[in-house]
Amino acid sequence: MSKNAPGVRYAEIYRETGETRVQVVLDLDGGSRRDISTGVGFFDHMLQQLAFHGHVDLGVSAEGDLHIDDHHTLEDVGIVFGQALAQALDGGDAIARYGSNHTPMDEALVLAAVDVSGRGMLTWDVPFKREMLGTMSTESVREFFRAVSSHSGLTIHIRKICGENDHHVCEAVFKAFGRALFDATQPSDRYAGPSTKGKRD
Repeated sequence: MSKNAPGVRYAEIYRETGETRVQVVLDLDGGSRRDISTGVGFFDHMLQQLAFHGHVDLGVSAEGDLHIDDHHTLEDVGIVFGQALAQALDGGDAIARYGSNHTPMDEALVLAAVDVSGRGMLTWDVPFKREMLGTMSTESVREFFRAVSSHSGLTIHIRKICGENDHHVCEAVFKAFGRALFDATQPSDRYAGPSTKGKRD
């Protein structure tokens, strides 16, 4: 895959399998455009929050086997979103690399930390009490972030600090990740490279 031109942090990815068809358009330097339709209403709402708090333009169109459940849809959107992140960051421009945020949502508090390391890894500590939020299964939220981390090369830590209302907890998760992602991907001229080794690992 060819690198983006310097200063261009944009990606458009399409993926089709026997289970889903997913398209993601991402502009890391946007921040005002969001067009999201996955067939899972609560998930759409969460992606809207991620994009708003991450200050990115995000388009997501997904058609999946929702007559079975939402697992493949959330996982495959995570795969394509992760691939879009990797492509958008492929220009090699110097970035802050690290970002972390404690985000409150009423009684809920979530920590998200991101390292644009090139080594995709997810550490997840977000217990939910409910199985469903609308038509979205709470167990699929982890699968979305696991897919994002694996296909973007980001190291992601997400931890619930406190919270009783699972709607609030889940919303804090997506907002916190968006804010941490924004901080980690900000252009930076402080360092000659993203690490002491001269590359993101």
